[in-house]
Amino acid sequence: MKQQLMLFVGTFTTLLAIINPLEALPVFLKLAEGQDAASQRRLARRSCIYAGLLALFFLVFGNLMLRIFGVPLSMVRIVGGIILMKIGFDLYSSPSQVVSVPSGDGGKVDPAFVPLAMPIMFGPGAIATIIGMTSLVKQSEIKLLALAGLVLAIVLTMWVTYLVLASAKRIMRRIGPIGVDAATRIVGFFVSAIGIGLVFHGVIEALRMYGVIAAK
Repeated sequence: MKQQLMLFVGTFTTLLAIINPLEALPVFLKLAEGQDAASQRRLARRSCIYAGLLALFFLVFGNLMLRIFGVPLSMVRIVGGIILMKIGFDLYSSPSQVVSVPSGDGGKVDPAFVPLAMPIMFGPGAIATIIGMTSLVKQSEIKLLALAGLVLAIVLTMWVTYLVLASAKRIMRRIGPIGVDAATRIVGFFVSAIGIGLVFHGVIEALRMYGVIAAK
């Protein structure tokens, strides 16, 4: 039970740090400009649903695709960790970068999906996190419970993200751009630390797999 709880907490905190709803606030407010409160909540709800469905897709089919292409899970951890490290460094060094927002109504793509759900909320870092966390589910007797913990972590992350986006105007009034900048830098630091941890565990697992060091 302790392992499943740690997997749930680790997935929830990592996903929330990578998604970083505070960083999405400026883009969300730009997309929701001129809309009433109810319309803004609907936009926030749709974007979180889309991002949650993407996360569940990679949770279910991510490892299957790895098996098809013959990619070891240890390599997924290493690559995922490198991606997280890069994202963390980018957030820490230049958190003011804003994803371009499509203008006009001519596009057929729902703005809740692009750019909010993808790539702002669910990008390479989130994909690497989902697949990396599923690689930790090894023992068949706890697989179902661990999978339920991952699903719950995804749902809880999307719920927290929705609450932040639905309260975007109030949050921006209280903390302002400087507060968002500071929070993003702090999140970037911890995302980099999480990435280094994934790389370390992936390297150890790869060395054991190839017999360089003794298995436990």
